Parts: sequence; C-alpha cells; structure tokens
Amino acid sequence: MTKKQRAAEIGSRLAQSYPAVCSLVAQADYELLFATRLSAQCTDARVNLVTEVLFRRFPTLVSIAEADLEELCDIVHPCGLYRTKARDIKQSAIELIERFGGRVPDTMEDLLSLPGVGRKTANLILSEIYGQPGIVADTHCIRIAGRLGLVNSADPYKVEMALKKIVAPAEQTALCHRFVHFGRDICKARSPLCVSCLLHDLCAHPQG
Repeated sequence: MTKKQRAAEIGSRLAQSYPAVCSLVAQADYELLFATRLSAQCTDARVNLVTEVLFRRFPTLVSIAEADLEELCDIVHPCGLYRTKARDIKQSAIELIERFGGRVPDTMEDLLSLPGVGRKTANLILSEIYGQPGIVADTHCIRIAGRLGLVNSADPYKVEMALKKIVAPAEQTALCHRFVHFGRDICKARSPLCVSCLLHDLCAHPQG
C-alpha cells in the first residue's frame, strides 16, 4: 500500500466515526483567528470557555482594538502565555482594521504578516473561512501522522508539505479535523488506546 493509499484509507475509516468539524467556536472570521491564537499550548475546550467571555466583553473588532491590554490579559490568562497572546490579539485587531478593512485576509502571505500567526493558524483560516485546501499541522496531526507512518518528521512545516503530497486537496482539511477528534479520543499523546483503535492494522507503531 502506497502512502497515498494509506492516507485515503485512514481518512475513510476516520470519517465513519469522527466529524470534519473545527473544535473552536467562532461566529466571525476574526473570532476564529483569535481563538486559534489562544489555542497555542492550550486545549480547545478551555479556549472556547475563554472566548465566550472575551467576545461577550468585546463584541466587535473595533472594541478589541481599543481594549485595555491589562483587561485582555486578565481574560485570556487561563490560556497561558497570556501577555503575549493578549498583545498579539489587540495588535492584530488594529492591523485588520488599518490594513485589511476589518476583514481577515485570504492569502498565506498576508496572514503570516499578522502578530503571532504561523502556518498552522493561517492554514486553518484559509480552509475554514475561504474553503482552500490546507494541512493544519497541529500537535495532533503531527503525532498521529507520524504514528501511522505517513510522515517521518515532527517538524510542522515538513509534516505539512509531506501530507499535502499524499492527501487529496479536497480531504486535507477534513482529515486534520478528524485527527484532532481521534487524537483526543484514542490516539492520545500518552497511553494511546491502541486496543480500541480502528486504525490498529495500519499503524506503524501499534501498542498492545
């Protein structure tokens, strides 16, 4: 079985049990951008709790741009790295207004020019908001793709490029979302539940 065939079979099996749905809750394009920024080294569940408070207190992009930085820090504190994240969110809000007319940009280059935005965040925005193919190489994607023998690197950029070669463009976003759900449910970072795994026979590093 080639890596392309393996990737297709993995995607097909995961589709039977896991949704191709982003775990982060957001109503507006900038809300998803900021939620993704908060998700660095933090669980999506906690981010969703924090953004509920954040976007209720500051319901518009302008209000975030004009927000008191210390108040932003207090709100996002539970997500960790709160000073950096609060600063990035406030500055990004300002730049979205001043440079992009209040709209989250639709190119990788423009997204990467925003504070705190890396390729993972940019790919999520491009796929979720603009429907473009993209590999979101987050911790779940990197771990699971490696365990399944789809990639042989833990470097996010290398994982992204490797998966783009073997996963059909129309399936890239869906597979990454399913990796997140599968990673939380079965293929955990510590003590993966291999005996319950629907991909056990395809895994390069099965346990049990």
